[in-house]
Amino acid sequence: MKKLHQYLGTLFLMFCLFFLPNKGFAQNAAKVFGKVLDDSGVTVPGANVSIKETGKSTVTNENGEYAFSNIEAGTYTIIATNVGYKTFEKKIALKEGESLEVNLLLEGESQSLKEVVVTGSSAPRSKLESSVAITTMGAKAIEDRAPSSTAALLQTIPGFVVEASGGEIGNNLFARGIPSAGAYEYVQIQEDGLPVFEDGALQFANADTFYRLDETVNKMEAVRGGSASIFANNAPGGIINFISKTGQNEFKGRAKFTTSDYGMFRTDLNLSGALIQDKLFFNVGGFYRADNGVRNTGFTANKGGQIKGNITYKFDDDDYLRVNFKHLDDRNAFYLPIPLKSNNGKVEGIPGFNPNYGTLTSVNFSHLNVPQYGGGTFSADLEDGSHPIINSIGAEFKKKISDKVTFKNSFKNTNIDLNYNAIFPNGGPWTQDGYATTVQNTTASNLTYSYVDNGQKLDPNALIMRADLWHIDKKMNNFANNFSFSFDLDPVKLTAGYYYSNWKSNQYWNWNSYLVGVSDNPRLLNVKDNTTGVDHTWNGIERITWLERDAQTKGLLNDIYADAEIKATDNLTFNAGLRYNKDKYSGYRDNARFFAENLGILDNNTADDAVTTVKGNPYTYWRYDVSEWSYTAAGNYKFSDKMASYVRYSHGFRSPIEESFYDNAADLSKLQNTEVNQFELGYKYASSFFSVNANLFHMGLKNVAFTDILSDGSSENKFADVNNIGLEVETNARYSIVKLNFTFTVQKPEYDNFTGTNADGSTFDFNGNTARRIPKFFCNLRPEVDITKDLTAYVQFSYYDKKFTNQDNRQVLPAYKEVGAGLNYTYNNLRFAVDASNLFNEIGLTEGDPRQTTSAASDVFMARPILGRAFRFSVAINF
Repeated sequence: MKKLHQYLGTLFLMFCLFFLPNKGFAQNAAKVFGKVLDDSGVTVPGANVSIKETGKSTVTNENGEYAFSNIEAGTYTIIATNVGYKTFEKKIALKEGESLEVNLLLEGESQSLKEVVVTGSSAPRSKLESSVAITTMGAKAIEDRAPSSTAALLQTIPGFVVEASGGEIGNNLFARGIPSAGAYEYVQIQEDGLPVFEDGALQFANADTFYRLDETVNKMEAVRGGSASIFANNAPGGIINFISKTGQNEFKGRAKFTTSDYGMFRTDLNLSGALIQDKLFFNVGGFYRADNGVRNTGFTANKGGQIKGNITYKFDDDDYLRVNFKHLDDRNAFYLPIPLKSNNGKVEGIPGFNPNYGTLTSVNFSHLNVPQYGGGTFSADLEDGSHPIINSIGAEFKKKISDKVTFKNSFKNTNIDLNYNAIFPNGGPWTQDGYATTVQNTTASNLTYSYVDNGQKLDPNALIMRADLWHIDKKMNNFANNFSFSFDLDPVKLTAGYYYSNWKSNQYWNWNSYLVGVSDNPRLLNVKDNTTGVDHTWNGIERITWLERDAQTKGLLNDIYADAEIKATDNLTFNAGLRYNKDKYSGYRDNARFFAENLGILDNNTADDAVTTVKGNPYTYWRYDVSEWSYTAAGNYKFSDKMASYVRYSHGFRSPIEESFYDNAADLSKLQNTEVNQFELGYKYASSFFSVNANLFHMGLKNVAFTDILSDGSSENKFADVNNIGLEVETNARYSIVKLNFTFTVQKPEYDNFTGTNADGSTFDFNGNTARRIPKFFCNLRPEVDITKDLTAYVQFSYYDKKFTNQDNRQVLPAYKEVGAGLNYTYNNLRFAVDASNLFNEIGLTEGDPRQTTSAASDVFMARPILGRAFRFSVAINF
C-alpha cells in the first residue's frame, strides 16, 4: 500500500503540472524540431539552436533535441553552435501548419571539446565550460572499444582503478585511490540519472551485477570527484551515468551478432521510431547471450539477456513525459583467485593449472546437496552462477512552467532477486603433508586421498585445497524519486531539488567447503584416516554449512540539494552546490552459533561435526541515523575558445556499508561516516588536432572501513584514514589518418591513523603504507589508423604498476601490461569487426587472496589474474 501511495502521489503531481496553462498558439502556425548530432552520429546536449530571422533560441536537452513552435510561414535560417564545433547554418522553408523535422550536424573542431556533460551538473554544458573532471563516450566510441563487460569499459577512465578479472560482473572499482573491500563503494552507477541500485557495495551485489551494456546505450558519462556528492548519495568518488537511446520520427534499427573463440552466441537488437509523428516515440532493445566463458568451467558459464525500452510523449517546446522499463535475467560465472607460483619474481602457472584459462569453478561439483541442522537438505547449483532477475519501471517528466522556471521529476522502482553461487578458495594450496599436519593434526602417512568420482588414489605429489561453494540469496527492492526546479535568473542558473529513496536488502548465506585436487576443472577428493577409520569428507565435502547468515539492511533517504551556476563574465563562471542528507538505516542480523553443532548423522565422519546455524537464536536489531552536509565550490575561467582552467573544493561522505552494520550491530558507536575532502585543479586545452584534460587532485579521507570476509567467516572490521595526491591526464590527438588517445594517472595513496591490535593479540602499525590494491601509476594508450575510409585498425595498450594485496604491504602484486587489438570494416550499412584482448596472454594480477595471506606450499600462492587471450567477431547492420 505504501508503494501504491508513492506511485499515485508522483503521478498526481505530474497530472497537475500537465494541466497548468500552456502558451496559446495559432492553429495554422508552423513548428520545426529535430536533433543536433556530431560527426559520429551522437546527439549533442547543450547545443545552442536559433532561428536567425525571429530571434528565437533554445538549448538542446539531454537527448540533443530542440523544438520551436508558433512560427509563421516563411523562409528562415536555422543556426546551431556549441563550443568545440564549427557553426552550422541551414536554410529552411516553412508552410502554414507544417511540422518540419530538421536534424543539424555539427562538425567537431577538436576531439575533446565536443563532449558535453549533463551528469553531476544542473544544466548541460561543454567540457570547456565545466568545472569537473569528466570522461564521456558515445555509442560509437563504446562499440569501437569492444568492452567485454561494463568494468572493462570503465578501465579507460583516468583516476579509476578497475579490476575486470572477475568476468562480466562482480568487478571492483577504486576511485582516486580510495581503498575498499571492492565493489563500487565510493562511486554510483546510474541509468538515465537514477541509480541501478541505491547502494552499489552490498555484499556480493556489486553495482555492475545489475547493469549490462547493449545497443540501447546512447552515451556514458563518468564524473570523478567534483560535484558528485551533490547529485548522488555515497558517491564522493564519482558518478557513472549510462544514458539510453530514445525515439524520433524516423524509424531506425540496429541488429548485431557476435561470436567468439570461447563459444559465444550473442544477438543484440535496438528499434526506435514514432508511434505518433511529432508526439509519441519509442525505443526498445536488448540482447541474448550464451557462452562458455574465457576460463573453462566445463559448463555454459554465461547465459541470459535483457529487454529494455522507453516511450516518450512530447508536449510543446522541450516538455516531455517518458516511461521506461527494464527486465534483466542473466547468469554469469564469477572468477576468483587461483593457485600460481613465483619463479624468481616471475608469476607462472603451476603444473596442471593454466593461469590464463583455468579456474577452480568446475562442472565436477556443480550441484550441492547437504543435510541441515534441524532436518532437511540445502541445495545449490553452481551453474546458476551470479543470477540476478531484475524488473524496473520508472518515468521522467519535464515541464517548463514559465520562461524562467522548469520542473523535472523522475522515479524508478526496482525489484531484484539475486541468486549467487561461486567457488571461493579457502585454505591451501597444501601439500598432502601440509594438510595432514596443519588441518587434521596427524601425519601424512595416516591419510588416504582418493577421487570421489572413481575412487582412484591421488598422486602423492599433487596439491590439495579447499574450494568453497558460497551461496547467497538476496531479495532487494528500491524506490527512488528525484524532483527539481530549475530557475533561469540570468546570470544565475539555480537548481533546487529533493531526493527520496527507500531500499531494502534481505540476504541468506549458506557456505560449504569442498576438498579438491589442484588442477584445471578440479575433481572432488575424499580423505580417510587409516588409523582411526574416520572419514574427513562426505562426497568430497569437508565442512557442511560452516557459515550460515540471515540478515536485513534497509535504507530510507530524504535529501535536499541546491546547485547554482553563476556566469560572472563571458569567461568566468562560478559553481556552488549544497546537499543535506537525512538518512536512516536499519535492519537485523542473526546471532549464529559458529562451528557449534554436530549434526550427528554421518557415522565416523568429521564433515558434519562443526556446523554453523542461525536456528534457535534471537536476532539483533539495529538502527543508524545519518545527518550530513555535502558541499562544493568551484570557479572556471575560459582563457579562449580553446583553453580553460578550473579550481574546485568539495566535501562529501560515504555511510557505513552493509558488512560494517552486520559486524557492529550490537554496538554501532564505533561506526562513523567516511568523510572525503577533495581539492582539484583542472586544465583543459584543445586545438584542431590535439586536446588535453589534466586534473591535479588531493583527497583526504577519514574513517575508511575495511571489511573483507576472511576464511574463517569473520570480517576485517578495521578503520583508517587515507591521504592521496595525484594527477589524472587524458589526451587526444589526430593527424591525417591517425588518432591517438592516451590517459594516465600517477598518485600516492597512503594510510594514516592505522594502528591497532589484531584478533590474536598482536599489534600492527600500517601508517605510511601504500593503500592496498591501488597502483601508484597506470595508463592506457590507444592508437587508431584509418587504413582506408572504411577500414580502421587499433591497438589498446594498458600498464599497471605494482601494488599490494594487503595493508601490511608484504605481498606484492607485480606490475603488468595488457595488449589488445582490433580491426573494423564498414560497407554501406554493415559493420564487420574482430577484437582481441590480452593478445600475449599476460598473467596480470589484479588481487591476491584477500581471505588468506599465507600458504603451506612456499612457492605457491593465490591470486586472481586477468582473463586470457580471447577473440570476438561481430557483424552489425543499421536499417
